Amino acid sequence: MNLSDLVRNSHMLRGSLSKRGYMRWWHSFSGVQPGTGQTRTFFVEFFIINPAAGASRPILGQHPYFKKRGMKPSYVMIKAGVFPDEEGNGGRQFHAFYPVSALQATGSPLVMQIDDPKTGRFLYSEDRIAGSMEVTPREARHRSRMTDAGCMEWDIGVQKIVSCHTGRLGGKFSEAFRRLDSFWHGEGILSLFQGSVTVDGVPYEVTPESGHGYADKHWGRSMGKPWFQFACGKLVSNRTGQEARRCVVALNCLRPRFLLFPLRPRLMLQLTCQGEDFQFTRCKWETKETGKRFIWHVLAQNKDIVVKLSGSCAKKEMLNLQYEDPDGRKESQPLWAGGGGIGTLQLYRKTHGGRESIDTLKLSDSLCIYRSI
Repeated sequence: MNLSDLVRNSHMLRGSLSKRGYMRWWHSFSGVQPGTGQTRTFFVEFFIINPAAGASRPILGQHPYFKKRGMKPSYVMIKAGVFPDEEGNGGRQFHAFYPVSALQATGSPLVMQIDDPKTGRFLYSEDRIAGSMEVTPREARHRSRMTDAGCMEWDIGVQKIVSCHTGRLGGKFSEAFRRLDSFWHGEGILSLFQGSVTVDGVPYEVTPESGHGYADKHWGRSMGKPWFQFACGKLVSNRTGQEARRCVVALNCLRPRFLLFPLRPRLMLQLTCQGEDFQFTRCKWETKETGKRFIWHVLAQNKDIVVKLSGSCAKKEMLNLQYEDPDGRKESQPLWAGGGGIGTLQLYRKTHGGRESIDTLKLSDSLCIYRSI
Protein backbone atom coordinates (compact mmCIF):
# COMPACT_ATOMS: atom_id res chain seq x y z
CA MET A 1 0.00 0.00 0.00
CA ASN A 2 1.08 3.61 -0.49
CA LEU A 3 2.03 4.24 3.11
CA SER A 4 5.15 5.98 4.40
CA ASP A 5 6.83 4.23 7.35
CA LEU A 6 9.98 5.98 8.54
CA VAL A 7 10.34 3.53 11.43
CA ARG A 8 10.54 0.56 9.07
CA ASN A 9 12.89 2.49 6.81
CA SER A 10 15.21 3.23 9.73
CA HIS A 11 15.46 0.37 12.18
CA MET A 12 18.81 -1.36 12.38
CA LEU A 13 19.40 -5.08 12.46
CA ARG A 14 18.21 -6.75 15.66
CA GLY A 15 18.99 -10.02 17.42
CA SER A 16 20.58 -12.72 15.30
CA LEU A 17 20.40 -10.51 12.20
CA SER A 18 22.97 -8.19 13.77
CA LYS A 19 25.46 -11.08 13.76
CA ARG A 20 24.43 -12.52 10.40
CA GLY A 21 22.55 -10.02 8.29
CA TYR A 22 22.70 -6.98 6.03
CA MET A 23 20.89 -3.72 5.30
CA ARG A 24 21.01 -1.63 2.14
CA TRP A 25 19.43 1.76 1.41
CA TRP A 26 19.37 2.28 -2.36
CA HIS A 27 18.84 5.45 -4.43
CA SER A 28 18.88 5.79 -8.22
CA PHE A 29 18.28 8.94 -10.27
CA SER A 30 19.22 10.62 -13.54
CA GLY A 31 21.33 13.68 -14.27
CA VAL A 32 22.07 15.80 -17.34
CA GLN A 33 25.52 16.99 -18.39
CA PRO A 34 25.41 20.75 -19.06
CA GLY A 35 26.38 21.68 -22.59
CA THR A 36 26.08 18.23 -24.17
CA GLY A 37 22.64 17.36 -22.78
CA GLN A 38 23.75 13.76 -22.20
CA THR A 39 21.63 11.96 -19.58
CA ARG A 40 23.08 9.30 -17.29
CA THR A 41 21.54 7.27 -14.47
CA PHE A 42 23.40 7.17 -11.13
CA PHE A 43 23.05 5.18 -7.93
CA VAL A 44 24.09 5.73 -4.31
CA GLU A 45 23.75 3.17 -1.53
CA PHE A 46 24.51 2.76 2.18
CA PHE A 47 25.26 -0.92 2.89
CA ILE A 48 25.83 -2.41 6.36
CA ILE A 49 26.73 -6.05 7.02
CA ASN A 50 27.06 -8.05 10.27
CA PRO A 51 27.33 -4.96 12.52
CA ALA A 52 27.64 -6.99 15.76
CA ALA A 53 30.84 -8.62 14.43
CA GLY A 54 32.49 -5.26 13.92
CA ALA A 55 36.10 -4.45 14.68
CA SER A 56 38.28 -1.35 14.62
CA ARG A 57 38.75 -1.80 10.87
CA PRO A 58 36.51 -3.12 8.06
CA ILE A 59 36.49 -6.92 7.81
CA LEU A 60 36.34 -7.73 4.08
CA GLY A 61 35.05 -11.25 3.56
CA GLN A 62 36.85 -11.67 0.23
CA HIS A 63 40.25 -10.72 1.65
CA PRO A 64 42.63 -13.72 1.98
CA TYR A 65 43.65 -12.71 5.53
CA PHE A 66 40.08 -12.79 6.84
CA LYS A 67 39.06 -15.79 4.72
CA LYS A 68 41.90 -17.88 6.13
CA ARG A 69 40.75 -17.13 9.67
CA GLY A 70 37.08 -17.82 8.91
CA MET A 71 36.00 -14.27 9.76
CA LYS A 72 32.65 -13.04 8.47
CA PRO A 73 32.48 -9.63 6.80
CA SER A 74 31.59 -6.63 8.92
CA TYR A 75 31.62 -3.06 7.65
CA VAL A 76 29.74 -0.07 6.32
CA MET A 77 30.12 0.20 2.55
CA ILE A 78 29.24 3.27 0.55
CA LYS A 79 28.43 2.19 -3.00
CA ALA A 80 28.10 4.80 -5.73
CA GLY A 81 28.27 4.69 -9.49
CA VAL A 82 26.73 5.16 -12.89
CA PHE A 83 25.00 2.68 -15.21
CA PRO A 84 26.33 2.14 -18.75
CA ASP A 85 24.97 4.42 -21.50
CA GLU A 86 22.93 3.27 -24.50
CA GLU A 87 26.11 2.12 -26.23
CA GLY A 88 27.16 0.06 -23.22
CA ASN A 89 29.97 2.40 -22.19
CA GLY A 90 30.94 4.14 -18.97
CA GLY A 91 29.39 1.85 -16.37
CA ARG A 92 31.23 2.16 -13.03
CA GLN A 93 30.78 1.25 -9.38
CA PHE A 94 32.89 2.64 -6.55
CA HIS A 95 33.17 1.30 -3.00
CA ALA A 96 34.41 2.89 0.20
CA PHE A 97 34.65 0.72 3.34
CA TYR A 98 34.51 1.76 7.00
CA PRO A 99 34.25 -0.06 10.34
CA VAL A 100 30.78 -0.09 11.83
CA SER A 101 32.14 1.96 14.73
CA ALA A 102 32.71 4.87 12.30
CA LEU A 103 28.96 5.17 11.65
CA GLN A 104 26.91 7.76 13.51
CA ALA A 105 23.18 7.03 13.27
CA THR A 106 19.93 8.27 14.76
CA GLY A 107 16.62 6.47 15.18
CA SER A 108 13.54 7.60 13.26
CA PRO A 109 13.71 9.53 11.01
CA LEU A 110 17.02 7.91 10.16
CA VAL A 111 20.19 9.96 9.72
CA MET A 112 23.48 8.17 9.01
CA GLN A 113 26.81 9.95 8.82
CA ILE A 114 30.47 9.03 8.42
CA ASP A 115 33.18 11.65 8.89
CA ASP A 116 36.65 10.65 7.75
CA PRO A 117 39.53 13.16 7.71
CA LYS A 118 41.02 11.51 4.62
CA THR A 119 38.02 10.63 2.46
CA GLY A 120 35.48 13.21 3.56
CA ARG A 121 31.90 13.05 4.78
CA PHE A 122 29.02 10.77 3.82
CA LEU A 123 25.46 11.64 4.75
CA TYR A 124 22.16 9.80 4.44
CA SER A 125 18.85 11.23 5.59
CA GLU A 126 15.27 10.97 4.40
CA ASP A 127 15.64 14.23 2.48
CA ARG A 128 19.34 14.41 1.52
CA ILE A 129 22.27 12.24 0.44
CA ALA A 130 25.79 13.63 0.09
CA GLY A 131 29.34 12.36 -0.15
CA SER A 132 32.50 11.98 -2.19
CA MET A 133 34.93 9.14 -2.79
CA GLU A 134 38.05 8.40 -4.76
CA VAL A 135 39.23 4.87 -5.51
CA THR A 136 42.80 4.63 -6.76
CA PRO A 137 43.89 2.06 -9.38
CA ARG A 138 45.97 0.38 -6.67
CA GLU A 139 42.91 -0.02 -4.41
CA ALA A 140 40.78 -1.27 -7.32
CA ARG A 141 43.29 -4.07 -7.99
CA HIS A 142 42.34 -5.69 -4.68
CA ARG A 143 39.55 -8.18 -5.47
CA SER A 144 38.27 -7.98 -1.90
CA ARG A 145 37.16 -4.38 -2.52
CA MET A 146 34.99 -5.34 -5.53
CA THR A 147 35.35 -1.86 -7.01
CA ASP A 148 36.35 0.12 -10.07
CA ALA A 149 38.86 2.95 -10.00
CA GLY A 150 37.68 6.54 -10.23
CA CYS A 151 35.97 9.27 -8.23
CA MET A 152 32.44 10.48 -7.65
CA GLU A 153 30.90 13.31 -5.66
CA TRP A 154 27.22 14.00 -5.02
CA ASP A 155 24.97 16.35 -3.06
CA ILE A 156 21.31 15.57 -3.70
CA GLY A 157 18.06 16.64 -2.09
CA VAL A 158 15.42 13.90 -1.93
CA GLN A 159 11.64 14.18 -1.83
CA LYS A 160 9.87 10.82 -1.50
CA ILE A 161 6.44 11.01 -3.13
CA VAL A 162 5.03 7.46 -3.24
CA SER A 163 5.78 4.55 -0.89
CA CYS A 164 5.23 0.79 -1.07
CA HIS A 165 4.53 -0.76 2.33
CA THR A 166 4.66 -4.56 2.50
CA GLY A 167 2.47 -4.79 5.61
CA ARG A 168 2.95 -7.77 7.89
CA LEU A 169 5.43 -9.35 5.47
CA GLY A 170 8.06 -6.86 6.63
CA GLY A 171 7.06 -6.64 10.29
CA LYS A 172 8.79 -7.73 13.48
CA PHE A 173 6.87 -11.03 13.60
CA SER A 174 8.09 -11.98 10.12
CA GLU A 175 11.65 -11.08 11.09
CA ALA A 176 11.54 -13.05 14.32
CA PHE A 177 10.30 -16.21 12.59
CA ARG A 178 12.35 -15.73 9.39
CA ARG A 179 9.31 -15.78 7.12
CA LEU A 180 11.39 -14.25 4.31
CA ASP A 181 15.01 -14.58 3.18
CA SER A 182 15.15 -10.85 2.55
CA PHE A 183 12.78 -8.04 3.51
CA TRP A 184 11.85 -4.99 1.44
CA HIS A 185 10.37 -1.57 2.09
CA GLY A 186 9.89 0.96 -0.73
CA GLU A 187 9.81 4.30 1.11
CA GLY A 188 10.37 6.24 -2.12
CA ILE A 189 9.40 4.14 -5.14
CA LEU A 190 8.66 7.52 -6.75
CA SER A 191 11.12 10.16 -5.56
CA LEU A 192 12.20 13.58 -6.79
CA PHE A 193 15.94 14.32 -6.69
CA GLN A 194 17.65 17.70 -7.08
CA GLY A 195 21.32 18.59 -6.84
CA SER A 196 24.62 17.76 -8.52
CA VAL A 197 26.83 14.77 -9.32
CA THR A 198 30.41 14.73 -10.59
CA VAL A 199 32.03 11.56 -11.97
CA ASP A 200 35.74 11.64 -12.83
CA GLY A 201 35.57 15.42 -13.11
CA VAL A 202 32.48 15.51 -15.36
CA PRO A 203 29.56 17.43 -13.76
CA TYR A 204 25.88 16.56 -14.06
CA GLU A 205 22.81 18.46 -12.93
CA VAL A 206 20.03 16.53 -11.24
CA THR A 207 16.54 18.00 -11.33
CA PRO A 208 13.06 16.56 -10.71
CA GLU A 209 12.48 16.86 -14.46
CA SER A 210 15.72 15.10 -15.51
CA GLY A 211 14.64 11.70 -14.29
CA HIS A 212 12.21 9.84 -12.07
CA GLY A 213 14.04 8.73 -8.96
CA TYR A 214 13.70 5.62 -6.83
CA ALA A 215 14.63 4.80 -3.20
CA ASP A 216 14.11 1.64 -1.17
CA LYS A 217 15.56 -0.60 1.54
CA HIS A 218 16.41 -4.33 1.72
CA TRP A 219 17.54 -6.24 4.78
CA GLY A 220 17.82 -9.85 5.91
CA ARG A 221 20.11 -12.88 6.01
CA SER A 222 20.55 -13.50 2.30
CA MET A 223 20.80 -11.25 -0.75
CA GLY A 224 17.90 -12.88 -2.56
CA LYS A 225 17.93 -15.54 -5.24
CA PRO A 226 16.24 -14.98 -7.57
CA TRP A 227 16.49 -11.20 -7.32
CA PHE A 228 13.92 -9.43 -9.45
CA GLN A 229 13.09 -5.72 -9.26
CA PHE A 230 11.45 -3.50 -11.82
CA ALA A 231 10.38 0.09 -11.19
CA CYS A 232 9.26 2.88 -13.48
CA GLY A 233 8.12 6.43 -12.75
CA LYS A 234 7.94 7.53 -16.39
CA LEU A 235 4.67 6.23 -17.87
CA VAL A 236 2.99 7.73 -20.93
CA SER A 237 -0.74 7.13 -21.43
CA ASN A 238 -1.94 5.84 -24.80
CA ARG A 239 -5.34 7.31 -24.02
CA THR A 240 -4.15 10.91 -23.54
CA GLY A 241 -0.73 10.82 -25.19
CA GLN A 242 0.65 12.57 -22.09
CA GLU A 243 2.95 11.44 -19.32
CA ALA A 244 0.88 10.32 -16.35
CA ARG A 245 1.78 12.56 -13.40
CA ARG A 246 2.64 11.03 -10.04
CA CYS A 247 2.33 7.61 -11.63
CA VAL A 248 4.68 4.73 -10.74
CA VAL A 249 4.83 0.95 -10.91
CA ALA A 250 7.23 -1.07 -8.76
CA LEU A 251 7.63 -4.78 -8.16
CA ASN A 252 9.93 -6.84 -5.99
CA CYS A 253 10.52 -10.58 -5.66
CA LEU A 254 10.07 -12.08 -2.18
CA ARG A 255 11.22 -15.54 -1.08
CA PRO A 256 8.91 -16.82 1.70
CA ARG A 257 9.81 -19.63 4.11
CA PHE A 258 7.83 -22.19 6.10
CA LEU A 259 9.59 -23.72 9.14
CA LEU A 260 12.91 -22.49 7.72
CA PHE A 261 12.29 -24.20 4.35
CA PRO A 262 12.23 -21.92 1.28
CA LEU A 263 8.99 -21.82 -0.73
CA ARG A 264 8.35 -20.70 -4.29
CA PRO A 265 9.30 -17.05 -4.91
CA ARG A 266 6.42 -14.59 -5.15
CA LEU A 267 6.09 -11.08 -6.48
CA MET A 268 4.62 -8.00 -4.86
CA LEU A 269 3.57 -5.25 -7.29
CA GLN A 270 2.25 -1.76 -6.62
CA LEU A 271 0.78 0.61 -9.16
CA THR A 272 -0.06 4.20 -8.23
CA CYS A 273 -1.79 6.01 -11.08
CA GLN A 274 -4.50 8.60 -11.64
CA GLY A 275 -4.86 9.19 -7.91
CA GLU A 276 -5.46 5.51 -7.13
CA ASP A 277 -3.23 2.92 -5.47
CA PHE A 278 -3.34 -0.73 -6.45
CA GLN A 279 -1.33 -3.47 -4.73
CA PHE A 280 -1.03 -7.05 -5.92
CA THR A 281 0.36 -10.17 -4.26
CA ARG A 282 -1.25 -12.62 -6.71
CA CYS A 283 1.26 -12.41 -9.55
CA LYS A 284 2.38 -14.78 -12.24
CA TRP A 285 5.58 -14.07 -14.13
CA GLU A 286 8.07 -15.49 -16.52
CA THR A 287 11.54 -14.37 -17.49
CA LYS A 288 13.43 -14.86 -20.71
CA GLU A 289 17.03 -14.21 -21.63
CA THR A 290 18.15 -13.59 -25.19
CA GLY A 291 21.59 -12.77 -26.47
CA LYS A 292 20.98 -9.04 -26.00
CA ARG A 293 18.16 -8.53 -23.48
CA PHE A 294 16.43 -9.71 -20.32
CA ILE A 295 12.65 -9.86 -20.85
CA TRP A 296 9.90 -10.12 -18.22
CA HIS A 297 6.15 -10.74 -18.44
CA VAL A 298 3.99 -10.24 -15.35
CA LEU A 299 0.26 -10.84 -14.83
CA ALA A 300 -1.07 -9.38 -11.57
CA GLN A 301 -4.63 -9.14 -10.31
CA ASN A 302 -6.75 -8.44 -7.27
CA LYS A 303 -10.52 -8.49 -6.85
CA ASP A 304 -11.00 -5.31 -8.95
CA ILE A 305 -8.00 -4.77 -11.27
CA VAL A 306 -5.85 -6.75 -13.70
CA VAL A 307 -2.36 -5.59 -14.75
CA LYS A 308 -0.33 -6.99 -17.63
CA LEU A 309 3.26 -5.81 -17.58
CA SER A 310 5.87 -6.57 -20.22
CA GLY A 311 9.34 -5.13 -19.73
CA SER A 312 12.92 -5.61 -20.84
CA CYS A 313 16.40 -4.18 -20.47
CA ALA A 314 19.38 -4.38 -22.82
CA LYS A 315 22.29 -6.29 -21.32
CA LYS A 316 24.81 -3.75 -22.55
CA GLU A 317 23.07 -1.07 -20.47
CA MET A 318 23.37 -3.14 -17.27
CA LEU A 319 26.11 -3.39 -14.67
CA ASN A 320 27.07 -6.42 -12.56
CA LEU A 321 26.65 -5.10 -9.02
CA GLN A 322 29.25 -6.53 -6.65
CA TYR A 323 28.34 -7.72 -3.13
CA GLU A 324 29.18 -10.44 -0.65
CA ASP A 325 26.59 -12.06 1.62
CA PRO A 326 26.71 -12.15 5.45
CA ASP A 327 28.62 -15.46 5.31
CA GLY A 328 31.31 -13.88 3.15
CA ARG A 329 30.29 -15.62 -0.07
CA LYS A 330 29.89 -14.08 -3.53
CA GLU A 331 27.08 -15.49 -5.63
CA SER A 332 28.18 -17.26 -8.79
CA GLN A 333 25.22 -15.75 -10.67
CA PRO A 334 25.76 -12.03 -11.47
CA LEU A 335 23.36 -9.40 -10.16
CA TRP A 336 22.55 -7.29 -13.23
CA ALA A 337 21.22 -3.74 -12.83
CA GLY A 338 20.39 -0.94 -15.26
CA GLY A 339 18.32 2.19 -15.60
CA GLY A 340 17.23 1.92 -19.24
CA GLY A 341 14.34 -0.54 -19.01
CA ILE A 342 11.37 -0.22 -21.37
CA GLY A 343 7.95 -1.85 -21.55
CA THR A 344 4.18 -1.56 -21.61
CA LEU A 345 1.57 -1.82 -18.88
CA GLN A 346 -2.03 -2.74 -19.70
CA LEU A 347 -4.56 -1.86 -17.01
CA TYR A 348 -8.03 -3.45 -16.87
CA ARG A 349 -10.97 -3.20 -14.50
CA LYS A 350 -12.89 -6.39 -13.81
CA THR A 351 -16.57 -6.40 -14.80
CA HIS A 352 -19.37 -8.94 -14.64
CA GLY A 353 -18.80 -9.71 -18.30
CA GLY A 354 -15.01 -9.92 -18.12
CA ARG A 355 -12.55 -7.01 -18.33
CA GLU A 356 -12.79 -3.36 -19.34
CA SER A 357 -9.65 -1.66 -20.59
CA ILE A 358 -8.69 1.42 -18.55
CA ASP A 359 -5.46 2.39 -20.30
CA THR A 360 -2.22 1.17 -21.81
CA LEU A 361 0.91 2.88 -20.55
CA LYS A 362 4.32 3.02 -22.20
CA LEU A 363 7.26 2.61 -19.80
CA SER A 364 10.79 3.99 -20.22
CA ASP A 365 13.87 4.78 -18.12
CA SER A 366 12.95 1.92 -15.79
CA LEU A 367 15.14 0.49 -13.04
CA CYS A 368 15.83 -3.21 -13.65
CA ILE A 369 17.70 -5.47 -11.18
CA TYR A 370 17.83 -9.18 -11.91
CA ARG A 371 19.59 -12.35 -10.85
CA SER A 372 18.36 -15.81 -11.86
CA ILE A 373 18.07 -18.80 -9.52
